[in-house]
Amino acid sequence: MHIGLIGLGKMGYGMRARLRRNNVDVTGFDRDPVHSDVGSLAEMVAELPVPRIVWVMVPAGDPTDGTLAELSEVLETGDLVIDGGNSRFSDDREASRLLGLKGIRFLDCGVSGGIRGQDNGYGLMVGGAAEDVDRAMPVFDALRPDGDRAESFVHAGRTGAGHYAKMVHNGIEYGLMQSYAEGYELLAAKDIIEDVPGILGAWQQGTVVRSWLLELAVKALQEDPGLSGTAGRADDSGEGRWAVEEAVASGIPAPAITAALYARFASRQQDAPAMRMVAALRRQFGGHEVHKVVRPDPDLPSA
Repeated sequence: MHIGLIGLGKMGYGMRARLRRNNVDVTGFDRDPVHSDVGSLAEMVAELPVPRIVWVMVPAGDPTDGTLAELSEVLETGDLVIDGGNSRFSDDREASRLLGLKGIRFLDCGVSGGIRGQDNGYGLMVGGAAEDVDRAMPVFDALRPDGDRAESFVHAGRTGAGHYAKMVHNGIEYGLMQSYAEGYELLAAKDIIEDVPGILGAWQQGTVVRSWLLELAVKALQEDPGLSGTAGRADDSGEGRWAVEEAVASGIPAPAITAALYARFASRQQDAPAMRMVAALRRQFGGHEVHKVVRPDPDLPSA
């Protein structure tokens, strides 16, 4: 199989490498010519076998909308577009409609795995028609981890279902990260505790709170004990807000996710140890930039 991949940033670059390693030919296009295999989107399309499959991995919102609009002009009837970015599920129906006017098929795919997915594989949640999912299954199988497909892949439902599932996934992620972060701050604040990293490390096997996020928390502390180089500010990329909005619209209580989102808002006004851990975890699994601690120049007079 040979597909096109648009967007070779933190996630797309690793996805291209994993696909190629698993015998899927990829022609990648990126606005940055350093990473791109071709000079233009049209050139990428020209290299693909018909009917084509094109995976879009660019930021949600205007970048995705613009890319889909461009694709609608250069692809043909029977081609398939997969939006693997973090688009809002409610935007997928319009994307499907726009492409459908030209006879172009559309799938939305929530992708989890962060920058480590290149080696570990990605969890995939797909929305769209079953026949389109079946057609793209070799791509999904190449991206997901080895083993039982049902443990890392789901055809979640109709158009929008994949991104809706990813939105809920990320809302849960917010809550889990906040819980680990608050536990870290409780430990770090207690005078009888002498080995905070050791405690988190001892939770990695046999306990009910063991997880990959916990492993990443331990790794973050190994790299930066006390997280002194990380400011206690954690940004949000949208999915947590959308999950809370959906909870409100549906009348479904989601206090943990909502509190975790509000904690990120509060982190922009203070520098709390718990939020340093949240920021460090976002860097560990997603490669997100962190806000560095700005320390006063000791040679300058104090105010």
